[in-house]
Amino acid sequence: MSSTDVEEFIQQNRVVADKVETFRGISESDKHWEARREFLLRNMEGFDELQVDHLLALSMVWANNVFLGCRYGAELLQKVTEMAEGIVVEDAPVFKTRDEIMKKQKNR
Repeated sequence: MSSTDVEEFIQQNRVVADKVETFRGISESDKHWEARREFLLRNMEGFDELQVDHLLALSMVWANNVFLGCRYGAELLQKVTEMAEGIVVEDAPVFKTRDEIMKKQKNR
């Protein structure tokens, strides 16, 4: 789903789009929200009303990993990465672990 596809989907599915908009965090930037909104829209069909909180948590795990560099267990990261397949985040930050930084320092 490209950003054009997302906007087209939103225009054609106002009820779904309006519901998803209620999930935006008060401090989320537009860039962060647009990516997380796409994650939600892509995966809503796989979750019923009782599982919405679970989907929201998965979307935050994915967004926190992409935008903030938060680390989670390998199995969880694999799951959210698969769920986010095809979502393009322009200018996403690149994070290095302490071990990677220390290794680079050692090699100097």
